[in-house]
Amino acid sequence: MTQVPEIGDDIVRIRQSTLIGLSRDAKNIPLDLNSVKAQMSGGYVSSFRGRGMEFHESRPYQPGDDIRAIDWRVTARSGVTHTKVYHEERERPVLLWVDLSPTMFFGTRQCFKSVVAAKLAALLAWSSVQHGDRLGGLIFSDQHHDEFRPKQGNAAVLHFIKKLASHPAWDQQYKSTVASDSNPDAGIQALNRLRQVAKPGSLIVLMSDFRFLTDSCRTHLSHLARHNDVVMLFTHDPLEQALPSSGRYQLTDGESRLTVDSANMTSREQYQQRFVAHHQKLEQLCKQLHSLLIDVSTASNLIDVLKRGLGLRSKR
Repeated sequence: MTQVPEIGDDIVRIRQSTLIGLSRDAKNIPLDLNSVKAQMSGGYVSSFRGRGMEFHESRPYQPGDDIRAIDWRVTARSGVTHTKVYHEERERPVLLWVDLSPTMFFGTRQCFKSVVAAKLAALLAWSSVQHGDRLGGLIFSDQHHDEFRPKQGNAAVLHFIKKLASHPAWDQQYKSTVASDSNPDAGIQALNRLRQVAKPGSLIVLMSDFRFLTDSCRTHLSHLARHNDVVMLFTHDPLEQALPSSGRYQLTDGESRLTVDSANMTSREQYQQRFVAHHQKLEQLCKQLHSLLIDVSTASNLIDVLKRGLGLRSKR
């Protein structure tokens, strides 16, 4: 039987085989630490909640038990003071939220932001199941949405990767930027769906350029951060951060061309300031939510960025 070759080059779209191959590198990215230093969001310490606590049973109160754990219903029914006993959940849900909207299909270094997001998602997916967590998530564009309930094992990762590499956004990337039926509220809707899926005690990782950030988005993120650990991977390209030195440069989306003239210093400074303002809003939001913000450039070494951002040291 002849195998159909994969379509992709890992530059403007991702190959499924590439995402599968990242399982080896994921072993160096554990997600089960008790504390993680958020070096890129102000230097404060953000503690992961871990796998959470699950109710086990009620038993008669014993001296030394935490009075906050008293089971008042059983106490009232039996006439004897009872306390709730919890044990650690063995499998923590890890939810990966991957943005494949039109603005993610841009890049001037190595690959598109969407490819970076896909690789980050695969690394974290492999890491989660290798450390006994359950994997779920959402993959969305302005026109298509895939949702995955948390499941355990390699089969969950492979299913997630297959859906990620075959998402319609990879084929619609050029059409979506000018499509009359594009959905500018896709990010807000995807965050709303994430709230419906997320179970308290989950680890939620969002991969996006967060161009859609609005008050509604902040409200959804605030609700998610109340009972979950939230990590935001801010994906961007160096050209979005600052225009190159004086000159005329051509950009293309594969169909049309645009010439950018960066000779005007005032325009370059205003351009750069817009990126700085966006980044500062993300930093402020993460500080308010006690969430983790990690910068990821299309020019970055993804393994190093994740280790550094999560406060990990390389194993020797």
